[in-house]
Amino acid sequence: MEILILFAAGLLAGALNSLAGGGSFVIFPALLFVGVPPIMANATNTYACLPGYGSGAIGFWQDILRHKDKLLVYSIIALVAGFLGAEALLRVSDAQFEGLIPWLMLFAVVAFTFGGQFNQWMANRRTTSKNGARTGAIVTTVFLALICFYGGFFNAGLGIILLAYLVLAGYQDLNAMNGLKLLISFLVSITAVVRFSMSGSIEWQAGTIALIGATIGGFAAAKLSYLLPASSIRNFVVVYGFGLTVYFFYTTYFA
Repeated sequence: MEILILFAAGLLAGALNSLAGGGSFVIFPALLFVGVPPIMANATNTYACLPGYGSGAIGFWQDILRHKDKLLVYSIIALVAGFLGAEALLRVSDAQFEGLIPWLMLFAVVAFTFGGQFNQWMANRRTTSKNGARTGAIVTTVFLALICFYGGFFNAGLGIILLAYLVLAGYQDLNAMNGLKLLISFLVSITAVVRFSMSGSIEWQAGTIALIGATIGGFAAAKLSYLLPASSIRNFVVVYGFGLTVYFFYTTYFA
């Protein structure tokens, strides 16, 4: 039964990631539901999402290479901050992390829901402000490091937050932004997975079942994407995500 739940969660998560994003909102609670402890569930979710980031980055590789002058800096920040985020996760107890889950979910769902508006707001700010270029570069670098730290600590919502960073950094080509988002997510996740594996914090069997389901679901949804309006899928993720967040707040603080 657990195998079916995890595989089905992976299928749905992969499909959502292909159509609108938000797959972590499915795999992470599914892992908790089948009894994986909170910190291990979070680490395993990062592992299950890893191949999707990598394959997506490969698909956008030519667009990524147009910004190869940035890749070394981005890679170093992603690897170091992602590792530190994973390290921070391993230094809290399951009980402490369980108390953080509702707030992390709320942050991720709000970022997912209002990410487009936030990106547009930042794009307007970027185009109307020409002063303080050096200060702006420092701020955006620190922002990227904090995002990557968050991604190593809690993977959900990482992609939309990275898009906000890329808008702030001045990118306008959507394909390049998606490619860089996926590449940075992949680097953050792979260094986090390395750290998690060193501490034995990944439930490999459960994660692999979800991973296989996500791979199949993502491929199938990509083939059928023209049949499903992305806005409807996105609205489903928003409603589901907020409902899940309310559930976590209830079970954590009121049950």
